[in-house]
Amino acid sequence: MTELGNRLKEAREAKGLSLDQLQDLTKIQKRYLKGIEEGNYSMMPGKFYVRAFIKQYAEAVGIEPEELFEEYKNEIPATYDDELPEQLSRVQSRKRLAENTSKIFDILPKILIGVFVIGAITLIWYLLQSNARNETKEPVKEENVPARFEQSAKLEKNAEESKKTEKQKKEKTSSDESKTEVKEKTQDQQVSVVQANGRNTVYELKNADKFLLKVASTGGDTWVNILNGKGYSFFQGILSKGGTESQTVDLSKEKEAVIVIGNTANTEIYINDQKVEFAVPPSESVRQDITIRYVPKAE
Repeated sequence: MTELGNRLKEAREAKGLSLDQLQDLTKIQKRYLKGIEEGNYSMMPGKFYVRAFIKQYAEAVGIEPEELFEEYKNEIPATYDDELPEQLSRVQSRKRLAENTSKIFDILPKILIGVFVIGAITLIWYLLQSNARNETKEPVKEENVPARFEQSAKLEKNAEESKKTEKQKKEKTSSDESKTEVKEKTQDQQVSVVQANGRNTVYELKNADKFLLKVASTGGDTWVNILNGKGYSFFQGILSKGGTESQTVDLSKEKEAVIVIGNTANTEIYINDQKVEFAVPPSESVRQDITIRYVPKAE
């Protein structure tokens, strides 16, 4: 134990303070206070803290710190007094670094503006050079094209237009002929209403060489049953858009056909491609039983 440490310990004990109580007063850890009393300064967290801890210890036990430092200056190694200048030196270094960084950020906008100006000038120069090169190129004129190539191009164009027109004429003629054929087939046949009572309707088909019945869905679901006069069912099921949309039955050998329709609002009937209108509007009767009597065309 050094003389300085012994004097501090005696002053602490004279005031009746334990190391734990002194720790609460000074907020200095107990092991550092014990190190001061034993003169073990190497355990301190830093050189600067030696004088600071001794000063706080002295003030807590009623001793004037400056007088203590002067009286026992030989016991405090000189190296422990150099910490403060070193810290000040580090602070100054950080200050100089901050000043240099600030200067760099001050100069940076000017550098960026310079780079932008140089880039803009370079772009303008490039565009001017490109325009100059384009203007020097000789434009292609119609008079420079050999006449034989121009004539050949016209001939090819005329040939393509002629082929296109001919194709359109053939398609139109074929369509017209098909329509005429259907019209001729259905023009002679007669489909008439014989009886309409509630949901029951009777039609009669005359002057027809055949009896092809088609029942189709117009969008929604509809339940359909197609029978002959004897009650034999040719088709029974649901017609719907995206599923089984229509059903066609050849009833040329039958004298009578019966169609039971569950939803007339979504159903259409065709006889030999001729659409048959409902005698009873679907709005009045959704479910309808339709009978069609077939009178073959006389030979």
